Amino acid sequence: MNDTIAYNRLADLLRDMGEPTRYQGGALRTRGLCHDGDAPGTVAIRPGNNGSVVIHCHKCGGNAGFLAAIGWSETDLFDTPLERQRDRPADDTWIPCRDRDHKRVAQYVYRDENSAVVHGVTRCDHKCFAQWRPSHETKTGRRWSLNDKEGNRLVRTVPYRLPELLKAKEADRVIWIAEGEKDVHALGDHGLPATCNAGGSGKWTAEHARHLEGADVTIVADRDAKGREHATVVVETLRGLARSVYVVQARTGKDAADHFAAGHKDAQFVQVWAPVPHPSDPAVAA
Repeated sequence: MNDTIAYNRLADLLRDMGEPTRYQGGALRTRGLCHDGDAPGTVAIRPGNNGSVVIHCHKCGGNAGFLAAIGWSETDLFDTPLERQRDRPADDTWIPCRDRDHKRVAQYVYRDENSAVVHGVTRCDHKCFAQWRPSHETKTGRRWSLNDKEGNRLVRTVPYRLPELLKAKEADRVIWIAEGEKDVHALGDHGLPATCNAGGSGKWTAEHARHLEGADVTIVADRDAKGREHATVVVETLRGLARSVYVVQARTGKDAADHFAAGHKDAQFVQVWAPVPHPSDPAVAA
């Protein structure tokens, strides 16, 4: 599934509203708010083309009633920045890769405690990644750099899905840390509050960790050398800060997305370090 900003924003909104969601049949499912339905899978939500989200209520036969129920309009079905929709190109899937033929297939938005956009990460169809920051001076509403010309960072360092992370922490839920956004969404689609840092392995810092003070944390380490190194760094930043830290790996495949794609449940992750990593543990090298 190639997530869009609009799709992620809608999934986050439903969670903020306390509406239960579940992933089934290739779509995020929720109840029919449009007709005050109780069935949990009446409305199907899928990422659409060119940065959009598709909503379909199987009882109402469309999306108009559902949009009205959540306070959205048709404009909200497309990627941000919403206020600049009329200025956007018809196909806004460009990403600054070396090969100009690459197209954006996913975009992940990092927000602060108040849900304001801090920066974003894009992924292309050849698995290139690029980061951007909001800018009202461009048609796309973003600039493809987080730093100024001298290399100084211009935006805050925040973990992915920070508002959801803080709500999960307040609710005393276990918070999961993955290596990348795709795995965060795989965990989220199974009802698990999850986060990561931008940039992948080796980019987690104490600035990310500080938001997890007093939390119970489970880290999903990728099943490779970089995954182990990354998990070790994450654990060190949480030592003495988090209430508990456990490290697990996928039962099948490399990461959380592979684990769930193979049909496994969250309780079937393989625990490899408890509660902090022990490099001599033979399970780590498996």
